[in-house]
Amino acid sequence: MSEKNKIVVIGSGPGGYAAAFRASDLGNDVTIIEKDTSLGGVCLNRGCIPSKTLLHISKIIDEAESVKKFGVTYSEPSIDMGKIQSWKNRVIKKLGGGIKLLAKQRNVNIVKGTASFISDKSIRVVNEKEEQTINFDKCIIATGSRPINLPFAEVDHENILDSTSALSLKEVPKSMLVVGGGYIGLEMATAYSSLGAKVDVVEFLPRLLPGADLDLVKVLEKTLQKKLNNINLNTKVTSIANLKNSVKVTMESEGKIFSSNYDKVLISVGRTPNTDNLSLENTGIKVTKNGFIEVDEYRRTNIDNIFAIGDVTGNPMLAHKATHEGKVAAEVCTNIPSAFEPQVIPAVIFTDPELAWAGKTEEELKAENIDYEKAEFPWQASGKAIAMDRTEGKTKILFEPESKRVIGVGIVGCNASDLIGEAALSIEMGCYSEDIALTIHPHPTLTETFSNTAEVMEKTITDLYIP
Repeated sequence: MSEKNKIVVIGSGPGGYAAAFRASDLGNDVTIIEKDTSLGGVCLNRGCIPSKTLLHISKIIDEAESVKKFGVTYSEPSIDMGKIQSWKNRVIKKLGGGIKLLAKQRNVNIVKGTASFISDKSIRVVNEKEEQTINFDKCIIATGSRPINLPFAEVDHENILDSTSALSLKEVPKSMLVVGGGYIGLEMATAYSSLGAKVDVVEFLPRLLPGADLDLVKVLEKTLQKKLNNINLNTKVTSIANLKNSVKVTMESEGKIFSSNYDKVLISVGRTPNTDNLSLENTGIKVTKNGFIEVDEYRRTNIDNIFAIGDVTGNPMLAHKATHEGKVAAEVCTNIPSAFEPQVIPAVIFTDPELAWAGKTEEELKAENIDYEKAEFPWQASGKAIAMDRTEGKTKILFEPESKRVIGVGIVGCNASDLIGEAALSIEMGCYSEDIALTIHPHPTLTETFSNTAEVMEKTITDLYIP
């Protein structure tokens, strides 16, 4: 670094604080502007972390129920949402306190308030006490995203919920409709169903989880059909009426119109970037028609000294993507050669079973007319899966036809979120099927299914008979 830069980071989510901390470690004078009272952004305070605390509880409830067939019986669970929310809040507070401590240790300045650009060199910050102007040499925008609302349904956070308010319910509703069959909707449907709610899901498209391979989704859908009350595909929500004591939802499917009443309705139809209140027009930064900021591989916008990372730059809107982008932006700001050029960005759906993938999907390869070969290992042949009574899963690896280099992996099943890390590493490292097949995996584990799948491709598999 030739000189000490004054770097301002707008937003303290996984991307924002990673950028700020990396920039500080490299010797810069760093300020984080955060509109909320706590650090960590949506991921920590209103997304990833609180949802996983509920899903963890959901998993325990389901596992306790599942062992009845083995001869172990528990009494019906007693759900105290007050204590559950307290536990969730303690988790958030602990992690938020950790981020605050790390900021203090690095001498990162924290300014509370809402930021808007005055120019490409200065920012106005407003909070309930004061207004101030902060000048900068470099700026990294990490303001994240927020839920999209339906034009005919006003979210009141009481009966009509978004993904934020759905995580803070004071009691388990008797009935709930989840509008949207994406990953957030299905995760919340899974959690509240286990807690005792009667949950319906409605999806406009003919399938759940667009973006994931359908063969993996079908495995998850089969389990969800048993767990949830109804899954309505190819169905459009035409109106939502808040009746105070309930919510009336009218839907249309194949020309038929029908209505149902629910205690709560969760609207989960996507997210939109938080770029509309930044006064970007004062900088000349280019945005797409959907409000996303255009950046290059260095996370630089069309304005040389302003960078953008995370959800504001487009899909996939994932915390782990933002974190790596933040580090790249901080390094480029400090004149260190760096670029965001990952081979893969793994995706995970934390339902039960979990669904995860990394690299190319079959549907992407077919759409791009790219040849590939495929190997699958059904978990019915996994000793660990059988012992756990979780044989519904499968592991799938996609290979280049001639070289047998791994180009994509899909896993559906228990703990797929943990297994997909090995898949991401294998693609980043340029592994071939033989590399994985010859790597000794511990037995009995679910990670064996990864090497077993490679053995299917190598035709060395002994745990299956394939003529």
